[in-house]
Amino acid sequence: MRRRAGLRTPLVAAVTGLVLALAACTGGAEPAATTASEPGTPSPTGSAAGGDAGTATGSGTGDAAATTGSTGSATDTGTSEGTGTSEETAPPTGEEGIGLPSEAELRAARADVALLSDRELAGQLVVAAYSGTDATAAASLVQEYHLGGVITLGGNVPESADARVPVLTGLTSAVQQAVAANGRDWPAFLAIDQEGGAITRVSAPVDPWPAAMALGASRDAGLAGEVAQASGEQLRALGYTVVLAPVADVTSGPEDPTIGSRSPGSDPALVAEIATAQVKGFSEAGILPVAKHFPGHGTIPADSHLGVVEQPADLALLEERDLVPFRAVIQAGAPALMPGHIVVDAVDPDRPATVSSEVITSLLREDLGFGGLVVTDALNMGAITQTTSTEHPSVQALLAGVDVLLMPPDPRGTVDAIVFALEDGILQRADLEESAARMVAVLRHQQVVPAPDLSVIGSDHELSVRAAAAGLTQLSGPCGERLVGDSILVQGGTEGDRDRLNAAAAAAGLGTGAGDTVVLVGGASYQIGGGPGGPGTGTGDVVVATDRPYPLADSRATTALLAAYGRDASTMEALVQVLLGETTAPGALPTPVGEFPIGAGCP
Repeated sequence: MRRRAGLRTPLVAAVTGLVLALAACTGGAEPAATTASEPGTPSPTGSAAGGDAGTATGSGTGDAAATTGSTGSATDTGTSEGTGTSEETAPPTGEEGIGLPSEAELRAARADVALLSDRELAGQLVVAAYSGTDATAAASLVQEYHLGGVITLGGNVPESADARVPVLTGLTSAVQQAVAANGRDWPAFLAIDQEGGAITRVSAPVDPWPAAMALGASRDAGLAGEVAQASGEQLRALGYTVVLAPVADVTSGPEDPTIGSRSPGSDPALVAEIATAQVKGFSEAGILPVAKHFPGHGTIPADSHLGVVEQPADLALLEERDLVPFRAVIQAGAPALMPGHIVVDAVDPDRPATVSSEVITSLLREDLGFGGLVVTDALNMGAITQTTSTEHPSVQALLAGVDVLLMPPDPRGTVDAIVFALEDGILQRADLEESAARMVAVLRHQQVVPAPDLSVIGSDHELSVRAAAAGLTQLSGPCGERLVGDSILVQGGTEGDRDRLNAAAAAAGLGTGAGDTVVLVGGASYQIGGGPGGPGTGTGDVVVATDRPYPLADSRATTALLAAYGRDASTMEALVQVLLGETTAPGALPTPVGEFPIGAGCP
């Protein structure tokens, strides 16, 4: 199966129109068009230069308005008059929506899950982590506890590229067989974090994809959708049914230690447009996308992996900033969302969103009108495990209104706790049946799209390079001209970064080992992608940021400063094209970098 190019243009047009309409409803504006700088040089004033054109393996604030507002970008989308939905704006369902099941599909799922015992019903709502690469162990876990499925993490992927496809297809097949052996005639919930960029669980032979921030820099929703569909098709070929992407968080900038380049940027309207296109692209591939981390993690200066984090913004600011992308994907018909483990002071100051009925039921379901599947973030994260409540966190999450429990530390204990809560009347079986029905219906709905065969894996190198190239952003130096001589000396970064750039240079006929210095910087304080990526700043002939662009603010380059937003082979190939002057870096900053505002880049 190949991408259906004939559907791409109207779908992207619909996404763009929806986002602009939502921005208008909330008083927002398109990014301001400022005067372009002198031709041939990067625009430092946030002009629309390049803006309308249009990775390494990783794990898993304060008011951003002041930061982004000072750039003149359209980060202030105004105050919404309300987040509720009306008959005219209700999210589409069935064939009209991105991936929402029809009412008939939901009725069939309700009838099926009604036949499950209490213990089987409890297990169906749990998606567990598993150890190592043993498919038999993962399948046994699913079959013994009647689990809904499993999630593949980095430690479950073989180090050998040659072993990845057979191991992962063996895993997904074994788990599907385990679900069927329990008498369940619906797909397993086979999930993977494959966002692109820093959060890439499976690399070669799967094609690498750029981080969301690179897609934001491209300003090209059509490209974002095309990338998501290609990525989703390769995951489907491996047997996965769920992708825990895209990230719909607005990032506050360098104060954000968790999301960073996983976000399309700091402009809510831009994030909304890119995230909605990604959801649509994944759905076209027949894989269930889970947009995250509601109601927004990117404007918080702390990491919920490590402990409880707090969102201090008032509701008005949340509505005009963090909620804009989530409102957009919901109105487009997104089938699934993931809340972050975030204490939202304006809504419920006492508990993280995952276990808060005020956030999940009142805000998400009732005010924003979301009728799809709610999947928790990993329940083994510090923000949940460090809480002091005497109630089991999974029971709390179900009471709050979530549907799927991801990665509880003890799957068997979680099933037991749910069964006990049912017996004690704390949980109601009807509520759990509705959650299970949503899960079954959305999984069946996505599977209507046929899965491609294994030949699709690694088949999109051209798109991978084109997507990486579209985001490359040049902040100083001559645009469209050769930036280096006949040879380069690559410094900074990791050994793998340097090897990939040297290999790309050699393939293009550019000498290596001596000559103009190309310094790779990552940003040592960034927990997701920058720690292993080199120093926080750099000095050389050309300085390249391989993840978040913020190190460029304090870097010094005699020739050019470049933001690449990634470090995979495709990004390095695209970078060499710019170094040789074969193409102009077309990207526009999607987030402020020091004195460089949103929109800065080559004209």
